[in-house]
Amino acid sequence: MSTSACDIASVLGLSRRGIETTFELAEALEKGLPVSSLERVCKLIAPNDTKFRDVLVARATFARRRQQKRLSLEEGERVQRLARIWALALDVWGDAVSTRRFLAEPHPLLHGRQPIDVAARTNVGARMVEDILGRLKYGSAA
Repeated sequence: MSTSACDIASVLGLSRRGIETTFELAEALEKGLPVSSLERVCKLIAPNDTKFRDVLVARATFARRRQQKRLSLEEGERVQRLARIWALALDVWGDAVSTRRFLAEPHPLLHGRQPIDVAARTNVGARMVEDILGRLKYGSAA
């Protein structure tokens, strides 16, 4: 299951920059996503959780990134990964409230862990969440 670079760019707040291909999205990551992309993704996924951002970028590092106005490649990839998960989950669930609920509730296929936590920590975890979303979308057991 995949989502378009345009959809991911939109979640990241980059749609005005004309990102339409995966290559263009990769270039944006290499240049460093703007800090506003991190803030936007955190607000979408966990609007009332002020500590969620710390899972993606440590507090002291965030202070430096805010001054630099750009995320490192590694940080940007983490944020992009969650933007991709958000876009996929939104496609499956159809609205932000249901999407947040799915991402925040423990899931049996993740050994009782929250999908957002699993996806935020590793790329392998994100793939597991994508697999669950694919099963939900296309009607197999999830």
